[in-house]
Amino acid sequence: PPAMSRRVVRQSKFRHVFGQPVKADQMYEDIRVSKVTCDSSFCAVNPKFVAIIVESGGGGAFIVLPLAKTGRVDKNHPLVTGHTAPVLDIDWCPHNDNVIASASEDTTVMVWQIPDYVPVRNITEPVVTLEGHSKRVSIISWHPTARNVLLSAGCDNLVILWNVGTGEMLLALEDMHTDLIYNVGWNRNGSLLVTTCKDKKVRVIDPRKQQIIAEKTKPHDGTRPIRAIFVADGKIFTTGFSKMSERQLGLWDLNNFEEPIALQEMDTSNGVLLPFYDADSSIVYLCGKGDSSIRYFEITDEAPYVHYLNTYSSKEPQRGMGFMPKRGLDVSKCEIARFFKLHERKCEPIVMTVPRKSDLFQDDLYPDTPGPEPALEADEWLSGKDAEPILISLRDGYVPVKNRELKVVKKNILDSKPPPGPRRSHSTCDSDFSQPGLDEVLEEIRALKEMVQAQEKRISDLENKLCQFTNGTD
Repeated sequence: PPAMSRRVVRQSKFRHVFGQPVKADQMYEDIRVSKVTCDSSFCAVNPKFVAIIVESGGGGAFIVLPLAKTGRVDKNHPLVTGHTAPVLDIDWCPHNDNVIASASEDTTVMVWQIPDYVPVRNITEPVVTLEGHSKRVSIISWHPTARNVLLSAGCDNLVILWNVGTGEMLLALEDMHTDLIYNVGWNRNGSLLVTTCKDKKVRVIDPRKQQIIAEKTKPHDGTRPIRAIFVADGKIFTTGFSKMSERQLGLWDLNNFEEPIALQEMDTSNGVLLPFYDADSSIVYLCGKGDSSIRYFEITDEAPYVHYLNTYSSKEPQRGMGFMPKRGLDVSKCEIARFFKLHERKCEPIVMTVPRKSDLFQDDLYPDTPGPEPALEADEWLSGKDAEPILISLRDGYVPVKNRELKVVKKNILDSKPPPGPRRSHSTCDSDFSQPGLDEVLEEIRALKEMVQAQEKRISDLENKLCQFTNGTD
């Protein structure tokens, strides 16, 4: 028919993006992935490490592997074990590749320093434990641009913002959610949050004003969980279910939540779709829990606004999924995304590539992207400042920086209660007290020295001020 000939195929450099699993020896094998029923992604990755929540008797644990340590994982590989109940969510700090936070059924959030070398035994001591939730904590997410600001959301329907550098609660968003919170996402500069909730509402929240600035009831009519994320220009992308239990995606304008910009049906399946967004390419990847496919879409300013690109299909369903930040990708291979797909007993990286003939750096695929430097300090952000992420070029690839120590300086040591439980005594005649162990101790002594010197300086500064003050009043 003549109408057909007028249809021009939409131009997009992402139309031919294709996904491929890595070779068998590049997978991480023999990992007992957690069986907890929870819609979290169970996996967090950055340019140095892959972290996976694992099955663990009696407590909660996750495993951290250097990216290069592929193949079979030694059954004695140390775990991060400090929680007294299952770990439900983990998230790497965007500004320090050696720092990861975990949220647990034991109601606490813990922040951990992971050394660049593989430690000899389990890591059991978090840098800081954040206590404030009264029920299990299932969601955790670092602020994208402010240093040490961490968000947690629990089954007490509470969202708490923490300053990890002082171990303090900055803000608690109470009385906003009337039921279980399904997910929480930051916008690009971390000035707003979007949340979804069992009460069928999507809310946009200004956390510092503690105000809901927009909300939409039932963006999807079905009863199953909704997910929402910010995409470019303050728009919001949702996944949910129709009345007939078909999976849907939606695109919404924050300033006019009444009508969707786009609403599309996909298929009938009851797995919640986890959306992953890449701002540099405006591509959303949808990974269904229990599905064996990843669908991806490009979001543009022209109708139909959400353009289906393709589906990566495989045989095995995914238990969870990690998503590598842009700076962790191989630009020489035109890799634009890398997923870490969890099976029951292994983790399989899946590489998304744009086919190009040239070996040169493809600057249209790699605009400058958020780097590891925070744009703000926690107190600047709290006081109302906003800043866009500090961008870096990937022209020469990204080389991770060396381990930076996270220092927690408690405001007043007398106000904080001692940690619960018996203190472990470490005996020096431990048979496997090896070089890394010694290095760890020396590192700790160095850090303590630094801290003492800093405190001494602070005390003498305060004494000087006090002298000036008393002399001035005489």
